[in-house]
Amino acid sequence: MTRALVFPGQGSQSVGMGKALYDGFASAKAVFDEVDDALDEKLSSIIFEGPEDQLTLTHNAQPALMAVSMAVLRVMEEKGFDLKSGTSFVAGHSLGEYSALAASGAFSVTVASKLLRARGLAMQKAVPVGAGAMAALLGLDWDAAIEVCKKAAQGEVCSPANDNAPGQVVVSGTKDAVERATEIAKEMGAKRAIILPVSAPFHCSLMADAADAMKQELQETEINLPIIPLIANVTAAPVSDPDEIRDLLVRQVTGTVRWRESVLAMKKLGVTQLVEVGAGKVLSGLVKRIDGDLSGVSLGGPEDIDEFINGL
Repeated sequence: MTRALVFPGQGSQSVGMGKALYDGFASAKAVFDEVDDALDEKLSSIIFEGPEDQLTLTHNAQPALMAVSMAVLRVMEEKGFDLKSGTSFVAGHSLGEYSALAASGAFSVTVASKLLRARGLAMQKAVPVGAGAMAALLGLDWDAAIEVCKKAAQGEVCSPANDNAPGQVVVSGTKDAVERATEIAKEMGAKRAIILPVSAPFHCSLMADAADAMKQELQETEINLPIIPLIANVTAAPVSDPDEIRDLLVRQVTGTVRWRESVLAMKKLGVTQLVEVGAGKVLSGLVKRIDGDLSGVSLGGPEDIDEFINGL
């Protein structure tokens, strides 16, 4: 079996995630402690105890999800999993790309924490609250979603943010344009078109200021050669070169997350199993919708990890 590890993005967070790992494994506790030290605050308290509205804030959710993913990975390794021999590729959905790069040794948990805190703050600052929006278009294919965006823009911004799976595309842009997109999508046959409860319009040109901020942050960050190639969000292709990774992380802020294509690219490269490492089951749930020949499994707690390790 050829395996890829994939790392979840924003929306997978929940209060209490990772707590069983923190309580049961020194290797996991060390990850949360490292994140707390990097940010000079007890983010772990918000992760484990809430309140939920604090955890959901973009600048908290991003490093928090990375922390849980890395805690899961450290416990996997403690139980005998070898990343280099057991994995062909890593990939992550949006912020999950930073988790994937930390997992593959491109940078440390400390560096990932600081980058994701900066990324979250920059994304939130880029657009005034309420000025932008995102919506999920369900039941339309990629080409139809592109057409919806073109019709809805009307001089404003409306573009595809996430190509998640067949029939599941998320669009992003100015509030009025995205609201128009939901109506146009329904007229074009979408089963549902839902405005998402997000605080900013991610992965569209409105995030240009955030991309500039991340360019500055990443220029000052040393990136190592990853031990496992990354399948990048914006190209849906493998990358290992540190300078190219740096450029792709900047482009990712305003670019489309090409998740469906990334999964299909991994299949073409021989991957048969995608292992979701961290909170929630969003990515493993998308696997079957993208390609029925692939298997997906999610690892978020001790029992999941034991079952996975025992099956190796």
